Amino acid sequence: MTDVRIETPLTELVGVRHPLVQTGMGWVAGPRLVSAAAEAGALGILASATMTVEQLRSAVREVASRTDAPFGVNLRADAGDAGDRVRLIVEEGVRVASFALAPSRELIARLKDAGVVVIPSVGARRHAEKVAAWGADAVIVQGGEGGGHTGNVATTVLLPQIVDAVDIPVIAAGGFFDGRGLVAALAYGAAGIAMGTRFLLTSDSTVPRAVQDRYLTAGVKDITVTTKVDGLPHRMLRSELVAALERSGRATTLFTALRRAASFRKLSGLSWAQMVRDGLAMKHGRDLSWSQVLLAANTPMLLRASMVEGRTDLGVMASGQVAGVLGDLPSCAELVDRIMAEAGATLGALPR
Repeated sequence: MTDVRIETPLTELVGVRHPLVQTGMGWVAGPRLVSAAAEAGALGILASATMTVEQLRSAVREVASRTDAPFGVNLRADAGDAGDRVRLIVEEGVRVASFALAPSRELIARLKDAGVVVIPSVGARRHAEKVAAWGADAVIVQGGEGGGHTGNVATTVLLPQIVDAVDIPVIAAGGFFDGRGLVAALAYGAAGIAMGTRFLLTSDSTVPRAVQDRYLTAGVKDITVTTKVDGLPHRMLRSELVAALERSGRATTLFTALRRAASFRKLSGLSWAQMVRDGLAMKHGRDLSWSQVLLAANTPMLLRASMVEGRTDLGVMASGQVAGVLGDLPSCAELVDRIMAEAGATLGALPR
């Protein structure tokens, strides 16, 4: 275990050893990965959007049985059962609640009243200012390099804007994978870095090895942003499915969306009305077709096909651009130790 320690407002806020966050990735950030990241000294975040409430309770208890270190749960603020999930987090004593979309003022207050640290993810300065005014304890700021739903402003431009705009800890995400990046983020004024793809590509990840190999062999140019999956800018590996969606006409896309939506409905137990509502909630004011609304509602199935079943031909593989420069599968402990050692060496080599 590395003896390099860097204390920041993030480590003080959530009680972790190192200013590193493993982000909540659907079908990826389950109990095994989260507990391994937490044991290594990072803040592990459990992804709950792909779980039922009872599955989430079971997962939270499994993580707690594996580690005494703090960890968090990522929630969809717009989910119909968000209130039930918040209640679960409070009841189970989870330290941190993170959000992919800005939670309401009321949701933030409810969590904070129970002593839960609230950390929304944002992609724009105005969103950071809003949640900070509502009482969020910190924010994760993802630049355009990040995987999954993303914006088009690079981290190096977005991060300093938000650091200057809010007086709460800012955690930088999008393009980070090593100790040099941690030092760079700290120099910008961040309190730490959050990483998804780097933790996905560890030996503690449950993603099938064949899928991990697709990431490891990808070059930077093999990672693209498309709106054809669910109508929103989505950064992922180029794949057969992405190519097919980008070639497909409206009728074919609608048929594909309906077929996958039916599969997801059976797996999740959601009604058609609930799925459409969740899809509409993801529109973010955009003019989406019905096929895109359905694809938005069942995007978890597209991720599951790859991340759980190993079907890279039928699923999507959300990915940050850093996949193009990664070439190994360390354990979470090895990864965290390496990042902190690199950060210490980088700081020591700076001119004085």
